[in-house]
Amino acid sequence: MNISADSFSTIAFTIFFVLNATGQIPLFLALLSRFEHKRQLKIITRELIVALVVLLLFTFFGDWILKVLGISRATIAIAGGILLFLISLTMIFPSGEQTTEHLTQEPMVIPLAIPVITGPGAITTVMTYAHNTAKPMMVAGAVLCAWIPSLIILLLGSYVKKILGARGLVAVERVGGMLVCLIGINMATTGVLLIVKEYFNIAVVQ
Repeated sequence: MNISADSFSTIAFTIFFVLNATGQIPLFLALLSRFEHKRQLKIITRELIVALVVLLLFTFFGDWILKVLGISRATIAIAGGILLFLISLTMIFPSGEQTTEHLTQEPMVIPLAIPVITGPGAITTVMTYAHNTAKPMMVAGAVLCAWIPSLIILLLGSYVKKILGARGLVAVERVGGMLVCLIGINMATTGVLLIVKEYFNIAVVQ
């Protein structure tokens, strides 16, 4: 299967918006407020590296997991699309239930790397694209392209918040949510069409 530059950019942008680094700035700043700025940068870098490793593992081995479980391309497309749609709703209509309590100890993997950055949505997204394209290396490249700006945004979180303000951060998150919503619906629709196609092919053979 040939993957166009448009497809690569779509995958990269989707992963970037699902990671939702801009929307996570207030949470990161609140949870790490007790640490010095230099320590905050080290923690953010470490947690983002852990998140990247997890995403790459699911990119390369997610398809194998799907095969072991006997999950079809259509099924994972529908499931991924529905999950992206639900994530987009939380981005567009945030519940405001995220904890902003200070951490008593330095975070290690949980909760910042997992599940704040690398949650079910991000994992399902990379698995879906790796399965649908059959090109995990290409998806891994898209993951890296989405991860780099996410890291930069979180490292500059305090400055980004000052520039955009609280309302600006919310606006960016909601625009990203709209895009994720559209991509999720498109992904789920593709899965439904694949199931219909497979059904009629089976019916013809019988």
